[in-house]
Amino acid sequence: MMTKINSRSPQVLLSVRDLIMPYFVVEGNRKKEPVKNMPGIARLSIDLLVKEIAKAKGLGIREVILFGICPSRKKNATGDHAYSAESVVARAVTAIKQKVKGISVITDICLCAYTDHGHCGILKKNPGTIDSRPTLEALSEMALTHARAGADWVAPSAMAHQQVRAIRRKLDRHSYPETRILGYSAKFASNFYGPFRDAAASAPKFGDRSAYQLNYADPRRALREIAEDIREGAAMVMVKPALSYLDILKDAKTRFDFPLAAYNVSGEYALVKYGARDGLWNERKMVFEILVSIKRAGADRIITYHATDVAKWLGVNARSRGRTLDFGRDQPGKQPRDLGLIDHGLRS
Repeated sequence: MMTKINSRSPQVLLSVRDLIMPYFVVEGNRKKEPVKNMPGIARLSIDLLVKEIAKAKGLGIREVILFGICPSRKKNATGDHAYSAESVVARAVTAIKQKVKGISVITDICLCAYTDHGHCGILKKNPGTIDSRPTLEALSEMALTHARAGADWVAPSAMAHQQVRAIRRKLDRHSYPETRILGYSAKFASNFYGPFRDAAASAPKFGDRSAYQLNYADPRRALREIAEDIREGAAMVMVKPALSYLDILKDAKTRFDFPLAAYNVSGEYALVKYGARDGLWNERKMVFEILVSIKRAGADRIITYHATDVAKWLGVNARSRGRTLDFGRDQPGKQPRDLGLIDHGLRS
């Protein structure tokens, strides 16, 4: 089922098939830990996660993305536990694929939740500087671990240079060509991430991430990063956050005509929830306005913590679901429109 936003804009329709639901997964059993400042969201142990995803599937959700919560005792300077076969994400993927059929599982690929310093890569001796080679190897190993567990997609979010290329090569070398890559291609150094960092216990212990995430005042670099991820083998690219970056979404869709995701992030979610709580607006109407604006700007997929609520509001059930679009690497007609932008004066 789709909902028409108003009679004057019949072409902009929001469907549950547009939505990806994020989940935080923790070790243990029968654990449900509400996330501070994200009302309605909780960290879940694998047993409860599987049940929640089964419920989401019943509402029509077909795609989920997982974020692992690493215990402090397993964190270290190099984030080794990120690519352990015993990591909570790897075990969760296997459990979901075994018990909930028809769900496409995406996993986040980043070291920030696994390092004791909270940065997204392995640091050089000079604090605050990412050591590229070991970081790419660790991210690639993490992606391979998740692919072996059954992940359909891996989503590198560390903003490490050539992370998509390194992961694609690792997966192909180990006979996982069918595991696709969703690149966090234009990930901005944003103030909207605060609630997520509390949820994932992934805030940096010193400094910030502006050295490797994008400056929100630099749209040209965002387009360069998107072009590079497409060239390196991403099957879909992403803009994160979404609401303050609709111009980037629009420019990316217009220039490349390539599968495009947007992340409606934790701060955007919290803003809606607290405003609704305080009577500033109607939550349902506000959520639809925001998500439709993101889709209108060009997003083919929207990662949003509102996904299951929207599915309920749309009244989608198991009998009325449509087929989830498959943005595979070899999808006919989905080659990027213009990868030549790097050679057209946009490289600084």
